[in-house]
Amino acid sequence: MRESSAEERRLGALERELTLLSRHFIASRRPRIGQSLDRSAYVLLTRLETGEPLTLKELAHTFQADVSTINRQISAMLRQGLVERIPDPAGGIARRIRPTPTGLERLEADRAISRAGAARLLEAAEWSSERTQQFLTLLVEFNHGIERLEGQNAREQRSQGR
Repeated sequence: MRESSAEERRLGALERELTLLSRHFIASRRPRIGQSLDRSAYVLLTRLETGEPLTLKELAHTFQADVSTINRQISAMLRQGLVERIPDPAGGIARRIRPTPTGLERLEADRAISRAGAARLLEAAEWSSERTQQFLTLLVEFNHGIERLEGQNAREQRSQGR
């Protein structure tokens, strides 16, 4: 019983720290002058740039979201010229979504602001480059494990240059 209690405390602490990390990172990237993408567009474009164009169903699976939710977000992005629908190169019926050059340019501009926010957080935490690299290594490993658990392959596609 004691081991379970210690594990529960450890998991509770982990959950709190992950929640704080998420809150701090999102706050560090809040809209600033020059930043133009909303959070959903930022996240979707980040995924779409890593691999082959995806269908709405594939995007919904990737983000564990309802297809109607992804459809609304993609529709807004289509109106803004951030993504485009293309025929399935394999001849399937469903259209695929890929980022436009404009979408990728805006993503990179917003990403620069996001990186500056991450740099502010690291500076505030007074972490060395070595400590930051250790954290990055563990975070990559952690996220890779989650992707494996969820059957996601974004990282594998990214490493294969797709």
